[in-house]
Amino acid sequence: MATHTIYGIDFTSSPTKSKSITVAHGRLRGRNLELPEIERLKTFGEFDAFLQRPGPWVGGFDFPFGLPRELVETLNWPCDWRALIAHVRLIGKEEFKSALNRVRESRPMGARYIERMGDRLAGSSSPMKLVNPPVGLMFYEGAARLCWSGVSVIPSAPSGDQRVALEAYPGYLARMLTRKSYKKDGKEGAIPARVAARHDILSSLPLYCKSHHGIELALPPELIAHCVTDGSGDALDAVLCAIQAAVSVHAFEAGDVRYGIPAYADPIEGWIASVPYGERKSSETLT
Repeated sequence: MATHTIYGIDFTSSPTKSKSITVAHGRLRGRNLELPEIERLKTFGEFDAFLQRPGPWVGGFDFPFGLPRELVETLNWPCDWRALIAHVRLIGKEEFKSALNRVRESRPMGARYIERMGDRLAGSSSPMKLVNPPVGLMFYEGAARLCWSGVSVIPSAPSGDQRVALEAYPGYLARMLTRKSYKKDGKEGAIPARVAARHDILSSLPLYCKSHHGIELALPPELIAHCVTDGSGDALDAVLCAIQAAVSVHAFEAGDVRYGIPAYADPIEGWIASVPYGERKSSETLT
């Protein structure tokens, strides 16, 4: 029975000591998923080194891998994923932000942000957003580093590399368990209602994983306590990303070389792991 190394990565576009990139470490053996520890990466240098850790491993990364095709075509940017990444980095962050703002401001109210197909299905924010949350900047910083690292990026740039990167979105899984706000940076994350929401999610996860995906989830008491007390939700989000990656590995083991991602998923846009086509959209965003 093969054992797979699983990572769940809660990303930030500006890592610091107080707001780090958070990594949940996991081991998937058959149907048993263990998540023994949380790691904090405080700089992009540490993140780049993490990407170079030898495979095989599968990581679920919480940032958009691609941009809406309509946006890319409107801006006349390259429609090949690697060429798109190279172009975006060549023009630089400020021009990237300006281009997104120009398109946004040219569109009618109520339709300012172009969504990817996967965003519509998962209820995630468009990569055109630069604030609240700044997912556009997360794309700018994260997708380029995946491209430079040589990992196999599914479905945007698959390769034979044994380091496999999948896009994850913890809010998609969290909504299956609660509609309550469970995280907030700063003191607001520690209010009793959010602490209770994080506790409820963690209490519900084992049954959900078993009933919906046949996964036996094992969370050590110290990891549960850490996730409950982390008001930012970063530790819990990393755990949720790892579970999405594990679900995708099961699809791979069943013979799906695309890790459960639909064959028609647009490589320019990417796709969120474990989100099947046809799921209803949720307009609620958990914070």
